[in-house]
Amino acid sequence: MNLETLHLLFFKNYEEVNLHLSPHINCFIGDNGSGKTNLLDAIHYLSLTKSAFNAADTQTIKHGEEFFVVRGRFHSPTPEPADEVIQCSLRVGQKKTVTHDKQPYERISDHIGRYPVVLISPYDTDLIRQGSEDRRRYFDSLMSQLDHTYLELLISYSHLLRQRNALLKAANGQAYDRDYLLVLDEQLAPLGEQLVHLRQQFLDEFTPIFQRHYQQLSDDREEVTLTYKSQVPPTDFLKVLRLNERKDLLLQRTHTGPHRDDFVFLMNDLPVKNYGSQGQQKSYAIALKLAQFEILSIRKQQKPILLLDDIFDRLDEKRITQLMRLVADHTFGQVFLTDTHLDRTDQVLSTLSEQISRFRVENGSVAPL
Repeated sequence: MNLETLHLLFFKNYEEVNLHLSPHINCFIGDNGSGKTNLLDAIHYLSLTKSAFNAADTQTIKHGEEFFVVRGRFHSPTPEPADEVIQCSLRVGQKKTVTHDKQPYERISDHIGRYPVVLISPYDTDLIRQGSEDRRRYFDSLMSQLDHTYLELLISYSHLLRQRNALLKAANGQAYDRDYLLVLDEQLAPLGEQLVHLRQQFLDEFTPIFQRHYQQLSDDREEVTLTYKSQVPPTDFLKVLRLNERKDLLLQRTHTGPHRDDFVFLMNDLPVKNYGSQGQQKSYAIALKLAQFEILSIRKQQKPILLLDDIFDRLDEKRITQLMRLVADHTFGQVFLTDTHLDRTDQVLSTLSEQISRFRVENGSVAPL
């Protein structure tokens, strides 16, 4: 499934853009700050109905405007040619709308996973350097693309967690409806246990794929592992919630559960965050994304769209060569990349036989090169 056309209206720094895209490689060339990454983010939005970089949807509306629209036509060449048009739009003060061939989804979550996407960017090492929230968000997003059951479970858990936290905050040291809290606990506990089980089960499958990609990037020099660290026991999360009730009331939030768990990144049994060099951290992060691409390809039986943001600026020649080797071997499907220098991009891609489209990006305008 390839993205054939992309239309933007009042999206980030763009007033209006209409692009016809290559089914193979698309290059967005422009200075830093010109809006190259915003084009990748628009494609991410079409696939996952959210920005890769902005937490609030309203932050994607062009300054001074009241709404945005992102629309794309996806084409499937096999087994029978077919086109599907996806549109995401938002108006200030209203709910976000996502349509498939002009028909709105009853639930936006039904869209997740239909058009898988993988983004490799300079910020990927934040997964290693930042807190547990970034790592949970990464794996939750990946698992949600793979497994709709997991996504629905996560949505239900998050909804109940917000209700429980609202009750704890409203109590504020005063009398509260404990019966309601106990009911919430009884509903929350089995969902939390299932989340923990599915995360561990997924990591058992994902880790060997990740390790293989890391070894290819690093010439088999270090042993890397992924570990899921949970505070939730396999069968008695309800007991934990009850034991922590007093502390939760004092903190005015639920301080234990899968929403607080972490994925621990290790190298030779030591935290990569503390003991890995900058190059090792980059290899670790890229290996995560390559493993993500592979497992999505296997499970979804289609190659995800690959977004490469400014990798030529941030990666060394060895890692770039490895990525381009995968492109040349047709490991990837449709690729979108950004760069500041056309000559460098052309040199890196010079050995490839795929159809390449190049676009010049300048301050909110995009034109074919």
